[in-house]
Amino acid sequence: MATKKGIVKKTPVKDFANIRKTGIQAINLREDDELIEVKLTDDQAEILMVTMLGQCIRFKETDVRPTGRSAMGVIGMSLMDEDEVVGVQVSTQGDTMLIVSENGMGKRTDIDEYTVQHRGGKGIKTANITDKNGNLAGIVTVSGDEDIMVITDTGVIIRTAVANISQTGRVTQGVKVMRLDDTARIVTFALVEPEEID
Repeated sequence: MATKKGIVKKTPVKDFANIRKTGIQAINLREDDELIEVKLTDDQAEILMVTMLGQCIRFKETDVRPTGRSAMGVIGMSLMDEDEVVGVQVSTQGDTMLIVSENGMGKRTDIDEYTVQHRGGKGIKTANITDKNGNLAGIVTVSGDEDIMVITDTGVIIRTAVANISQTGRVTQGVKVMRLDDTARIVTFALVEPEEID
């Protein structure tokens, strides 16, 4: 599990075997924090966390010891005061990281460009944040043969092939994924199976 304030937590799946109708507590959160991602892992993977201001950290999952359901977790990434985590991925999900910004820019970067560090650091730059591209909206690891659906806060959605988004280095802005109205911002995106062409 990962939160927007950079906390990570690992709990055995067996701890969730008997869930009541009203649910059970999975993590203890601070008042100003919220859960943003949950991933099923095998204790062999590496974790990638990316913030809205363009920082990324990659650390071994074994750096996080398993804890019970009521625990709060440990610091996965140290953040600047105004920053927050927008996406967490597991290295086994794909070999390329797709990053999309609020202003519709996107790029793919090989995850090997992110060296493995110890948990709790500030990470390294993964995108050049400017007024043109805006803060990062999210990340996802991809293999390159998927489609991506991008949604704005004004309710507009597009679908495009991930292969249409250029693969570039870490410290770049990327290319235009979606043209937006002046007031619109990308809020989320998701991978889908590619469309079959007749």
